[in-house]
Amino acid sequence: MASSLNWFEIPTKDLNRAAEFYRTVLGAELPIIDVGTEKIAMFPVDQGGIGGALCSRDGMEPATEGTFVYLNGGNDLAGPLSRVAAAGGTVLAEKTDIGDNGFIAVFLDTEGNKVGLHSMG
Repeated sequence: MASSLNWFEIPTKDLNRAAEFYRTVLGAELPIIDVGTEKIAMFPVDQGGIGGALCSRDGMEPATEGTFVYLNGGNDLAGPLSRVAAAGGTVLAEKTDIGDNGFIAVFLDTEGNKVGLHSMG
């Protein structure tokens, strides 16, 4: 098994609002696409990489507890963290050094999800 994770979904109440938040914070495109009978906003992924999406479906609720996802924060978390508040979110934990494993930070998104960021710089 190359990786124990192969897909993730972050629940939303308002897909368009959430997609705009993550576009702003990550500085990346999150296209909204049709998948069957629903729409999702896809996070960027390299060929063969781990993918994920924002979604809104029955039985999925934004949460601050439970499974926790760290998104790629790029080369330095200072950039994404500086855009969280302006995009409508709240920084819960500033950039924190975790030694040889880089840096982490935590924020609350516009939907009420607690999400992490990780970078090596």
